[in-house]
Amino acid sequence: MGCIQSISCKSKVFRESISVIEVKASIDPIPTSIDESSSVVLRYRTPHFRASAQVLVPPIPKKETWIVGWIQACSHMEFYNHYGDQGMSSWELPDLLEGKIQAISDSDGVNYPWYGNTTETCTIVGPTKKESKFNISMNDNFYPSVTWAVPVSESNVAKLTSIHRDQSFTTWLVATNTATNEMVTLQTIKWRMRLGIEVNPSRPLGQRAKLQEPSAQEQPQVLSKNEPIPPSALVKPNANDAQVLMWRPKDGPPLVVIPPKHR
Repeated sequence: MGCIQSISCKSKVFRESISVIEVKASIDPIPTSIDESSSVVLRYRTPHFRASAQVLVPPIPKKETWIVGWIQACSHMEFYNHYGDQGMSSWELPDLLEGKIQAISDSDGVNYPWYGNTTETCTIVGPTKKESKFNISMNDNFYPSVTWAVPVSESNVAKLTSIHRDQSFTTWLVATNTATNEMVTLQTIKWRMRLGIEVNPSRPLGQRAKLQEPSAQEQPQVLSKNEPIPPSALVKPNANDAQVLMWRPKDGPPLVVIPPKHR
C-alpha cells in the first residue's frame, strides 16, 4: 500500500529534498607562522581550515523548526612539546586516547552540538511557502602558546627543543529538526593538520624556532559517501574542556600540569 497522505511519507520526502547545491573545503595554502616575541612562550598560528556550503531547503509544511549547520569532532590528537633529555609535555584527550570514544566534540562549548552559532548555522522556522536558500560557513585553526621552559620547573631557562602536532577531524553538514531531534547528514568532510617545529633553545630569542615539513597542509577530503556521526561528537564535553596537559619526564612518573575543565 502507498502512503501518499501519511505524515511520515511527507516527512521523508521533505528530508530527501534538502539539498547541498555547492560545498567547498580547503586549508589556506600558507605555512604555519611562528611568533617568538614573548620570552615566556613560543606561539604559532596554523593556516585556517575553511568549509562553506550553499543549501536548499524545500518549503516546510508544518509548524516546526530546522537548523542546518556544521558539527565537528576530533578523531585523533598528538600534541607533544619536547624538552631535550628532560622529557615532554603532552596535551591529551584521555577518553580518545584510551579508545573509550571514537571522536570527541569540537563544539564551541556552548551551542552543542554545533561548531558555532554565527555563520556556522542557519535556522528555518516553518511553515514556509517558499524554498530557503542560504550559505553557511566555518573556519578553524590552532593558535597555542608553548612555554620555553619546562612547565613543571621553577626555572625560566629555555629548554624547548621541538614541537610535534598531528590532529584529524571530521566535519559534518547536518540538518536537524529541533522538536524531534531527527538528524539528516548532508555532507562529510575529513581534514588533518600536521606540524613540526624544531627549536634551538640556546639561540637568542627570535632566532630559535624553525618550521619543519610539511610547510603546506594536505587539502581536505569531501567524501562522496557520508559517514555516521558518533554519539560522543554530539554531547559534552568538547575537546577544549576535556583535554589535559601532562608532563612526561624521561625518568619518573607522569604529572598532571593542567587538569581537564570538565570532570
